[in-house]
Amino acid sequence: MKKLVMRLLPLKHYNKNIFIPTKMIKYLVGFFIFLNISCNKSNNTSVACFKGKLVLKGICMNYVIQITEGDVDKALYESSWQNPLTNTTYQNVFRLESICSFPSTIKEGDEFYFTIPKNPIPQTCAQCMAYSPTPNKMIYIEICNK
Repeated sequence: MKKLVMRLLPLKHYNKNIFIPTKMIKYLVGFFIFLNISCNKSNNTSVACFKGKLVLKGICMNYVIQITEGDVDKALYESSWQNPLTNTTYQNVFRLESICSFPSTIKEGDEFYFTIPKNPIPQTCAQCMAYSPTPNKMIYIEICNK
């Protein structure tokens, strides 16, 4: 029967009687390199923030937001929309879809920065069903801290 011979590497910083197998050290180093690469990919904080303005604060969170800065996909918003109650025309607007997470501190006329997440959080808060005119296109947004 063959004897399994394992090369051992002394651990100099601790007790001199403790030995760690060389193969185990290679696996541990590889694991930490893999972990570091994985963490760096998932911690990408470079998210595009766009500037918007709350132009119409309707009843029951029927909010209309105007895009004032940033290159948002034109298919996501209406280039022109007219409020049928006031006949006021707004440019580059959409209806707020993220009504549960939109801050109540933002008032009509306020400008703010927002991002459009790839995986929006489902809206599970209670929603009022009263009608207030809004554009047909809606976007889920999250507020950026700028």
